[in-house]
Amino acid sequence: MAGRRGWGGSPPTSDAEASRRIVTAAVELIGRTGSEISIADVAESLGVIRQTVYRYFPSADALMRAAAIASVDGFLDRLTQQVSGIEDPVEAMTEGVVYTLAEVRRTPHLGILLSSTYSNVHPESLTSEEAQIFGMTMIKRFDVDWAQYGYDDAALQELVEYVLRTMQSFFIAPGNPPRSDDELRRYLRRWMGAAIIAQPKSDGERTD
Repeated sequence: MAGRRGWGGSPPTSDAEASRRIVTAAVELIGRTGSEISIADVAESLGVIRQTVYRYFPSADALMRAAAIASVDGFLDRLTQQVSGIEDPVEAMTEGVVYTLAEVRRTPHLGILLSSTYSNVHPESLTSEEAQIFGMTMIKRFDVDWAQYGYDDAALQELVEYVLRTMQSFFIAPGNPPRSDDELRRYLRRWMGAAIIAQPKSDGERTD
């Protein structure tokens, strides 16, 4: 690999290391600023030129997606702590959605998990494998006995899609003025909660 200037005086020894360091720098910058960042911001923080970053990430969206993926585990750990001990599915999901939307506001690269890119929202991203895996991982962190409430894996997949669509709607159009967290909780308990508890508790009761 060709030599590189900058990098804090310690150039990476491989392309894989360079990519990791770029993503780490992006995550750290977002954590400090709480806002979207540019390729130029990341390049400056590493002491390299923009073309160096573009070699590994062809756009800001691509870099933000990598930063989002790198941050998922930490986010899920915080979410797990937030909903720990909540066994009611409506309360757990309500708290999970409110917390996730608040985290997106604080760390905007996580919004890519809901909207595909910063610059263009693509509704089809909600049904992507990546989004579905994220959603399933999220709700399986809850202390909810989903089987007790009639949810098998197929029903959970549908619930994940419904919740992702709900979160994206608030992410795209939070309202004017946006609801406070408590107002959002009341709204979700009433409307999303009704959908969650509508799941029949036995296969014999289910209707298509």
